[in-house]
Amino acid sequence: MTHNNNAYQYREVPVNKLDLTDNRNRILPKMLAMQAEQAGNAEYLITDERRLTFAQVDEESNRIAAGLRLLGVERGDRVCFYLDSGIETVLLAMATNKLGAIWVPINADYKGSWLSETIERSRAKVLVTEVSMQDRVQAVQDSLHGEKLVVLGPDEQITLPGAISFAALEDHEPITPNYDDMDYGDTCAVLWTSGTTGKSKGVLQSHNCWVRPIAQAASIYFNSRDGDVIYNVLPLYNSGAWITAVIRALYEGLPVVLEKRFSVTTFWDRIRHFGATQTFTLGAMHHFLWNAPPSDNDRDNPLRIAQMVPMPEQLLKPFSERFDVELLPMGLGQSEAMLIFTPVNCMGKVPFSSLGLPLDDTEVVLLGDDGNPVKDGEVGEICMKCLQPNLIFNGYFDDADATAEAFKDGWYHTGDMGKRDPESGAYWFVDRKKDALRYAGRNISTMEVEMVLRRHPMVKDVAAFGIPSEDVKGESLLKLNVVLKPDANITYEQMAEYINDNAPYYFVPQYMEFVEALPYTPTNKVQKFKLREEGVTDKAWVLKESGYKVKR
Repeated sequence: MTHNNNAYQYREVPVNKLDLTDNRNRILPKMLAMQAEQAGNAEYLITDERRLTFAQVDEESNRIAAGLRLLGVERGDRVCFYLDSGIETVLLAMATNKLGAIWVPINADYKGSWLSETIERSRAKVLVTEVSMQDRVQAVQDSLHGEKLVVLGPDEQITLPGAISFAALEDHEPITPNYDDMDYGDTCAVLWTSGTTGKSKGVLQSHNCWVRPIAQAASIYFNSRDGDVIYNVLPLYNSGAWITAVIRALYEGLPVVLEKRFSVTTFWDRIRHFGATQTFTLGAMHHFLWNAPPSDNDRDNPLRIAQMVPMPEQLLKPFSERFDVELLPMGLGQSEAMLIFTPVNCMGKVPFSSLGLPLDDTEVVLLGDDGNPVKDGEVGEICMKCLQPNLIFNGYFDDADATAEAFKDGWYHTGDMGKRDPESGAYWFVDRKKDALRYAGRNISTMEVEMVLRRHPMVKDVAAFGIPSEDVKGESLLKLNVVLKPDANITYEQMAEYINDNAPYYFVPQYMEFVEALPYTPTNKVQKFKLREEGVTDKAWVLKESGYKVKR
């Protein structure tokens, strides 16, 4: 692999994986204290503005914890962060947990009713924001319920009524945390789901929800070595950022670069700038990187290894060769259950695009609509049962009905559809249950339809989803919203013919629409519920009115 000699050169220090065989050590701020003691001078949190060691992060978070305590934060209370991704978010998370309290990150793109509703539903004791976002908070301040307000930024720029500065929050003698009365199963965070299929829910995550998938899977297959640097482009209100980067770096004693956002145009330059060797991308991010114009220096980067989910099998080798990077298999996790399947125990033994296998501490079954297990090769909902405590989330915050719906007869119903390969035993992702559709007696995976369209040279992005049938109850008609590349010249009939020639005939949609953009969450997931709500517009192409004849 080519390495850029102009990149920032980190001091190569030995990887210091923590010993977490004792469950009493599986508490996030206690892990920080352990790293501060064992590798205190090693760099941990990196941005353009600051570089903090493990010891400095431990010290600063102890000071912030003292400030939060003076604001009335006690065990079990919630502290909300409405911040751009940065070092302060991690400091606040650690400080909050040092008090036995719970941190709640809020989507930094929320405003108006979305913002006020999320703050209200979080029932926080303290809300922390920054000067660039304080006007949004002030706009909804009348709907708040007495939260103490803290603003990050220069004192002279703070205009939010009643707020104190972040500098004042951390201007205290550090506390000495007591971890003796904390448990690795305690809820330490509430992560609001991204809302791709409907109203977001607050996922109650314990310390071990984070630690288990890192210590027993991700840290093993990333196979970190001296000098590795993790590059994070996911927002810190997303579980993926913490599990693949922030907390994994904490466990392994590695530095992690915290970017404010993902940028296609600057991604590789930033990788070179920080000398980053590991990264994780999600959703459409790596598709955007692949679709960017090729450059003579695509291979001139220090990135050694990456996990990019989902990575189509046909793109695996071309992407790896173009950017000279080793790509890892995918696995499956979600905010509620961050490790369902993993490649760690079957690397090289199952197809790359499969999800891998579950670990021995869980059971997995695929259930049909009738509640019975499906046969190998058939599609069913992925359901899991924990054989040990504290492996997955503790339920949904203030939502007993949603929690009860998710857990039935001891099984957690993930909402993901999958199938099991009878030959390798590996599992495959098919679709979200709400995204899969039934048409003419067939179960159609919208993800598989999208994979066909993504191979078309004129397609930039695509979303496939179902429109409820007016004629057949329980069935849906397939619609495609397609974003074309600039200067693309293609008709709807030509696109339909391409699908017909390259996929099962029933992948040809009943409706299709060329659109300027798709509605994304800030983590680059398409909000298909918005597309379903929009339905069939006047601009949509209609198969039965087009004259195009599908070839079987």
